[in-house]
Amino acid sequence: MAEIAEGGGGGHGKGKKRAKKSSTRVDMTPMVDLAFLLLTFFVLTSTFSKPKMLPLAYPAKAEDIPDGAKPPKMNNGITFVLSKDKIYYYQGEYFSKENPDKNGSVTELIETDFGPGEKGVRKLLGKLNNYVLVKKQGLDGKLKRKEIVDTTYISQLEKLKVEQDALKALIKTDDKALCKNFIDLVDELKIAEVGVIAPVDITPGELQLLKAKLKK
Repeated sequence: MAEIAEGGGGGHGKGKKRAKKSSTRVDMTPMVDLAFLLLTFFVLTSTFSKPKMLPLAYPAKAEDIPDGAKPPKMNNGITFVLSKDKIYYYQGEYFSKENPDKNGSVTELIETDFGPGEKGVRKLLGKLNNYVLVKKQGLDGKLKRKEIVDTTYISQLEKLKVEQDALKALIKTDDKALCKNFIDLVDELKIAEVGVIAPVDITPGELQLLKAKLKK
């Protein structure tokens, strides 16, 4: 609040009357109160940045699996094997080098890359996870037409990505693999709406097959 203090001028007795002098004093107390109220309002209503993390699914440790129990079956699975600037993959439920799998074939590492071509990771994942991507388009249409709300869309999409026919991905690396390639691969898997992504230790058989592939 502003207060005006009047000071007496001269002019006692005869002669000309002097103009009265006035001084202005601004009371800043209300302004300070307002500043604190605004600060409190913005603190309570602001959304702070959350730490960005990569949600990954870690499988159970070997000692946690009961003796004699078979490993869980993985339908529509793909395994990526990374080494330095190389990225390979093989499809199938389990690695099999000496003993043929149920289809009568042994595991073969196929080279891929992060390029936009037909042999690139993005095109590959788009084909293998077509089941989820097609159904996601239906959910996108419902959300656009406001037939479902955001929370329902997110929950249905998360359930869709872990269904039996959805693609599941395992990532294995040797001691020369680059962290950049690992992160780039996870990004591509997220773009392709792959819901199950699990980093797993590479097996001796896979490591031997990888070394043989790198020598070529």
